[in-house]
Amino acid sequence: GVLNLACGDPKAKPSYLIDKNLESAVKFIVRKFPAVETRNNNQQLAQLQKEKSEILKNLALYYFTFVDVMEFKDHVCELLNTIDACQVFFDITVNFDLTKNYLDLVVTYTNLMMLLSRIEERKAIIGLYNYAHEMTHGSSDREYPRLGQMIVDYENPLKKMMEEFVPHGKSLSDALLSLQMVYPRRNLSADQWRNAQLLSLISAPSTMLNPAQSDTMPCEYLSLDTMEKWIVFGFILCHGVLNSDQSALSLWKLALQSSTCLCLFRDEVFHIHKAAEDLFINIRGGLMHRERRKFLRSALKELATVLSDQPGLLGPKALFVFMALSFARDEIIWLLRHADNIQKKSTDDFIDKHIAELIFYMEELRAHVRKYGPVMQRYYVQYLSGFDAVVLNELVQNLSVCPEDESIIMSSFVNTMTSLSVKQGIQPNTAYTSVSKASLGIADHRELGKMMNTIIFHTKMVDSLVEMLVETSDLSIFCFYSRAFEKMFQQCLELPSQSRHSISFPLLCTHFMSCTHELCPEEVSSDVTTESQNLTVSILKGFPVPPVLLLQLLPKHCAKTISQAVNKKSKKQTGKKGEPEREKPGVESMRKNRLLVTKSIVGMTMYNQATQEIAKPSELLTSVRAYMTVLQSIENYVQIDITRVFNNVLLQQTQHLDSHGEPTITIFNYSNNIFFGHSQTYSYILFILSEMRSLSELLGPYGMKFLSESLMWHISSQVAELKKLVVDNVEVLTQMRTSFDKPEQMAALFKKLSCGVLKRMTIIGVILSFRSLAQEALRDVSSLFNLPSAVLFSGLKLVAMNVYELSSAAGLPCEIDPALVVALSSQKSENISPEEEYKIACLLMVFVAVSMPTLASNVMSQYSPAIEGHCNNIHCLAKAVNQIAAALFTIHKGSIEDRLKEFLLASSSLLKIGQETDKITTRNRESVYLLLDMIVQESPFLTMDLLESCFPYVLLRNAYHAVYKQSVSSST
Repeated sequence: GVLNLACGDPKAKPSYLIDKNLESAVKFIVRKFPAVETRNNNQQLAQLQKEKSEILKNLALYYFTFVDVMEFKDHVCELLNTIDACQVFFDITVNFDLTKNYLDLVVTYTNLMMLLSRIEERKAIIGLYNYAHEMTHGSSDREYPRLGQMIVDYENPLKKMMEEFVPHGKSLSDALLSLQMVYPRRNLSADQWRNAQLLSLISAPSTMLNPAQSDTMPCEYLSLDTMEKWIVFGFILCHGVLNSDQSALSLWKLALQSSTCLCLFRDEVFHIHKAAEDLFINIRGGLMHRERRKFLRSALKELATVLSDQPGLLGPKALFVFMALSFARDEIIWLLRHADNIQKKSTDDFIDKHIAELIFYMEELRAHVRKYGPVMQRYYVQYLSGFDAVVLNELVQNLSVCPEDESIIMSSFVNTMTSLSVKQGIQPNTAYTSVSKASLGIADHRELGKMMNTIIFHTKMVDSLVEMLVETSDLSIFCFYSRAFEKMFQQCLELPSQSRHSISFPLLCTHFMSCTHELCPEEVSSDVTTESQNLTVSILKGFPVPPVLLLQLLPKHCAKTISQAVNKKSKKQTGKKGEPEREKPGVESMRKNRLLVTKSIVGMTMYNQATQEIAKPSELLTSVRAYMTVLQSIENYVQIDITRVFNNVLLQQTQHLDSHGEPTITIFNYSNNIFFGHSQTYSYILFILSEMRSLSELLGPYGMKFLSESLMWHISSQVAELKKLVVDNVEVLTQMRTSFDKPEQMAALFKKLSCGVLKRMTIIGVILSFRSLAQEALRDVSSLFNLPSAVLFSGLKLVAMNVYELSSAAGLPCEIDPALVVALSSQKSENISPEEEYKIACLLMVFVAVSMPTLASNVMSQYSPAIEGHCNNIHCLAKAVNQIAAALFTIHKGSIEDRLKEFLLASSSLLKIGQETDKITTRNRESVYLLLDMIVQESPFLTMDLLESCFPYVLLRNAYHAVYKQSVSSST
């Protein structure tokens, strides 16, 4: 309650301070404070006689909290004197825990005394309680004289504490100066971070598996905000060193450049150079922090992506994760604090519309740590059991100590590790080695301190992952900036590029569980908890409707929107019922509603009826974006919700007809008309790669749905032709299916086969690759519509969908493509039994496998490392083989795994081209070998072990080496 008073919470005020009947008495006590006025004839105090027992009862908690503050102050002063007497050695890079806790103690003490001075009612509460005590017991409370004097002494707390800390200046300045190698390294610009490729796991591939560590591991993720409070408050208390030590002055200036205000408690801040504003007016930290956030967005995105793909790296690179979380947390808190407290508003520096994205990547990293915590723990258990013991032994041998000292080192190490296991906070043995009379002074053996810091970090990775997440990434401070929190959330929802990250804000609400302070246990059941719950509810209410519910609400919303538009149009077309409305003069020059003029986008397609040609998707998208940019500028001059206009208009472009029955861009079949005529051309695949995303964004999810259905029809027709080829060669293929282990017989039988199967399978692969690109791009389409992609794609299709259909609808990859299964299931072959259909499917896979050696003679089969594919697109066979097999054997209820194993066995005929001597036959042998690796990599049903069993991996390794070597030689 006292802390809430300090933070200006009107609900925390005792009722006696706002009682009009007691107002004059309270003012009298405050005016005389700390003197005690007990004259019975004082009319101003007469009213208090009736209330004295209630005052004692109700103000006791407040009064004795002030007493607790005084006792805490006494203990701090005693401890600081003891530290000085023991001449304790402080160095954040050596005895990290001890130095950190010492500096935290100083800052906590300073903050508490400053908060005390901000409680306007402090004299009223203390004086009122003591007066009631005097009237009840005939004497003042025994703590009152000292307490009253403390309140008077600390009217200006920093001035008083500067006097107090004169004898502590040496210890405090030593501890602060140890930051000179840590704080500047943490307080770098984004360009310096970028040039150093900070937090990047892929900048040095050769060291990717090496453990990330340094000599000062705990310092690497130490909060920048915490260090700035140490420096600013610490050097205020021992300001003399600023004149005598250039390093101290450099730290002080750097901290002042970085921030204009610091946190005292939650949202209560201290403006660190309000009085020196003229001196620092041109040294604003806003630009530096904005660039840092920009860098961290890309760095954390890369880090989260790599760790999502390779979670095993969380072990050796754990330090990077906690550094990234700490860096991002500091920048978010800096923005939150300064945006709410900046004296001279500079909106460019203190508004960040992309903050949701940074929080999103933080939550991704936090989720990785929680999910793969056992992986990290297992890694560090093994690491601790081996590496640390070896390094410690080497360290002992390298120290210039006598045998007795060696035993002390080992004993100190063992005892310290024991104390860690019981989590005693500051390790007693570490503290013991830091005093001046210790038998083994850590000041003389800094390497030992650094080593123990490293081991402590390793043990935290085993026992304290949750605590580390709280230490490095807790954002519960948002609970106390509810207005700013809700404003950021609304900005996120309104900005299309950021709305996909809006889940960050509900996730932030999970941090509120730790918003209570450990020294204020009463907050658990107080307004703090209630307000955090209310804020959570308000955010969840403002969050877009959950995807499942949206599936039901979206059709209603579309129907309502269309109905409203039709009603508006009908009202304009008719005056009285059934009677056309006559147009008024000048109506042609009236401003038009842009919602009704959606033909404008169709016109941008530049459709030529004579040649049946339209603009490229990228050109159309550029035109639409330019159009949107112009319209967005309107918001600067007119109050109009242009985002809503975009959403309505662009959503209509995903339908065949808009709300007025006019055709939309989906009537044009651009992709299909040119796709299949050039699907074998290498240059066309490059065109697809460059155009696919723009096409997906432009057509939208409904348009992509129709495009997908069209592609499935073409695949179905190709598979029908393939089945005919199998039927024509059924006898030969049946014999080959039982002769995989007979090379001579296989070669003879192969000569009897007709050609064409690989060409059609490649076309299927190209179509599937094209569709895969569309699905990948679909995940980004939601940014245009501010809705989840699964909802947009599913739209009006309110039918029961299995997990594969739902995943595919959301643009996610599936083991079995439901659309392909539906397309191939529709094929009906006359006079063929289900058993025969299943046999044809099996023989089709054999046919493809045994035909693959013929690809080696094709000059266009060369593999290009630059595009990671073959020049004639045969790399698309990997997708075709896997998806066609998965669909066919799902339809026929066969084992997909067994049939693909058979495919691998049949494809071992590739081994025979390794024995050929004809250069034409084997010109691209190595490039074709890579197809097998691609098929296995693409398949969720096959493993490298299976491939190794029928095709030696050494051939693949040599093949990769050969094609890359050939690529380098051809480029030079």
